[in-house]
Amino acid sequence: MADLRRRSMMPPPPDTYGAGRSGIPQPVPSTIKKPTANMRMSLTGPALRAPYQTPGPSHNPRQSMMRSQNANPLLQSTTKPNYGRTPLNSSTRHGSLWAAGGNVAPSGSQTLKDTRPLRDRQYQTKMRQEILSYLQGSGFDISMASLANITGKDFRAIFDFLVLTLDPSHPLGQNTRFEDEFVPALKALRYPFAHQIDNKWLAAPASMHSWPSLLGALHWLVEMCKLRDDYFNSGHPTLQNPVDIPEEFDDPFDHRALAFDYFDQAYTVWLDLIDDFIEPNRYLEDRYTRKNQSVQKDLEELTKKLDHAKAELHKLQSSSAPVSKLQNENGLLTADSEKFQKILQQYEGRKKKLIDTIAYEKAELGTGAAHLEQLKQEHARLSEVVKEQNLTPEEVIRMNTDHEMLSRNLEDLKLKIAETHKVVMTLEVTVTNRAEAAEEALDAYTNLLSSLELLPPLPPFQDVDLTLELNTATSNPQLLLLGADIRKVIKPTLSSVAESKRAERASLESERIKVDNELDQLTLECENVEEEIGELERKVVALGEQAEDLREAAQREANVASAEAARLERELAHARTAALASGMGVKSRLQALQFDYNEKMEKISRLKEETVRAIIKNSHDIAMFKEEVSRHLRELREFAEGD
Repeated sequence: MADLRRRSMMPPPPDTYGAGRSGIPQPVPSTIKKPTANMRMSLTGPALRAPYQTPGPSHNPRQSMMRSQNANPLLQSTTKPNYGRTPLNSSTRHGSLWAAGGNVAPSGSQTLKDTRPLRDRQYQTKMRQEILSYLQGSGFDISMASLANITGKDFRAIFDFLVLTLDPSHPLGQNTRFEDEFVPALKALRYPFAHQIDNKWLAAPASMHSWPSLLGALHWLVEMCKLRDDYFNSGHPTLQNPVDIPEEFDDPFDHRALAFDYFDQAYTVWLDLIDDFIEPNRYLEDRYTRKNQSVQKDLEELTKKLDHAKAELHKLQSSSAPVSKLQNENGLLTADSEKFQKILQQYEGRKKKLIDTIAYEKAELGTGAAHLEQLKQEHARLSEVVKEQNLTPEEVIRMNTDHEMLSRNLEDLKLKIAETHKVVMTLEVTVTNRAEAAEEALDAYTNLLSSLELLPPLPPFQDVDLTLELNTATSNPQLLLLGADIRKVIKPTLSSVAESKRAERASLESERIKVDNELDQLTLECENVEEEIGELERKVVALGEQAEDLREAAQREANVASAEAARLERELAHARTAALASGMGVKSRLQALQFDYNEKMEKISRLKEETVRAIIKNSHDIAMFKEEVSRHLRELREFAEGD
């Protein structure tokens, strides 16, 4: 059965690091998908790495088979300085592509000198305490006594643990001599003082001359491990962990993390012989859709605000300027203020008159009260006089009868007085209403005079006062209306003003009609002149065309004559040559040709003269036309300026 897997188009690269690989087989976790017969293979060939280890928990159980392009030095393998890989979990351990004995290019750190007080007892105690705390916190079983009196086995175990913590892909072989991989590993991890360490010290690491430097190396590895753990726990975007990416993000590393995760999923699907990346596409689209939701909302709000602002701007641009509107309102309010001042002056005069009327009525009331008191006193005196009189029964009966009659008459009079009082009240209301109507009519009359600019009247009536005032406090009907006589003064004056205005309007209308007639005549004359100018222009164009035709015809005739003359000259030259050759037999023909040539030249001269005369005549006609048009335009302008 044929193998359906996609294989690499390149030959497998040689395993240059095979010597550094451990020969111990490592178990493959059961969660890893077993290769099948129809699995696709990478186009770059088989990967040079150790068996793939199961990663930690993630939203995507599939792990990428490609290397990350992240250039962050904290995410790169310490043994591969030029190629970064994005770790998906800090506890994930991958196989390294580098041999244990790989050489690292020497750097300028070889000239550095370790300035730490490594031989100070207190500093050594501090380093041992920090190393012990980190190892115990990381789950490495060790005690302070073992660390104080360390053996080669314990030192190698601690070193391997710390190196693999820093670089899980670092190739540490169990069957390799520790002396062969100790210093290269430190150099691969960029330990600045690796050149100061001697491999012979590893035989007895606890000796006095070797332990300070080896303890300093372990302490530096512990500090690097702490720094690595702090970096992996910081959630920094450069980690490129898709799980830590927030809903809204703008960091380029977050975009790279999502892109790398998408490539990982799509590549895995492609290796399963599936060319449609439905799930990776859906996941990436959903992720960016969630990211753009708030931005879309903000965009919609800003769009609404922009539309509202545009509408307001269009409204402001389409409407008139607020300053002109306010100026118009100010003018109206100023005119209204002047009118109100005039009305207030009238009301002030009316107020003074009413105050005088009230004072007069109060004086009348005082006089009436005094008169009433006198009548009461007189009534009391008469009552005493009646009592003192000694009357007979008949007189009493008569007096009673008279009293009853007088009482009835008094009641009738009281009823009549009440009715009269009602009538008076009704009449007072009617008078008040009519007075108000009269005042309103007078106000309308005054406003009309003000609007017609008749305060004061126009000449010759400037000495006539047309204002009227209503005096409701007077008892004389003739003094109710103060001012000039309406029938004798005001009405004739207004009639005269109206008649003069009508006469002015009629004269203005007549003048307007006259001006319209003159304007129509001028318009008609302008149209006639324009028609004449158009006709003259057409004639000028026709004359120009005729002159051009004549010039062209003359040119053609001249060209023909020139050609004929040239031909005749050639024939003449030929005839002369022939005459010289053949003798005098052709003299007659030569003379004939000369006569023909002379006739042609005369004809050419005549055509030239006719052409010149025609051009001169047309130029004269054009000049006369221009002069005539100029004269008409001057007359029209003088006529318009005179009117």
